Amino acid sequence: MKYIKLLIFSTLILFSLQTAAQANNKGLEKPDASKKILIVEVSCGECQFKMEGKSCDLAVRINGKSYFVDGTNIDEHGDAHAKDGFCEAIKKAEVQGEIINGRFKVSYFKVINTK
Repeated sequence: MKYIKLLIFSTLILFSLQTAAQANNKGLEKPDASKKILIVEVSCGECQFKMEGKSCDLAVRINGKSYFVDGTNIDEHGDAHAKDGFCEAIKKAEVQGEIINGRFKVSYFKVINTK
């Protein structure tokens, strides 16, 4: 009986975490028609863009300058350390947002499949 309760509890926790992760990206799926969409390079700031930091964090490179991203994170877009993950590859993305205090505050983010 304890095993069944533990299994049910674990399943509920996992479902809640998945739902919370999906909720984090709400608002990033649709671009704002009144703002320009930028095509930028996106990757791990530390691993690929050689930015100073303490862990793997999502970053964009706009006009040759790199900025850490606020509003979404590296783990919301797949396994960063996979063969084709952000820590291993530089990708392209459509983004909208603005640079505030040296960070890119994203309001729309979509990785572009270049294959």
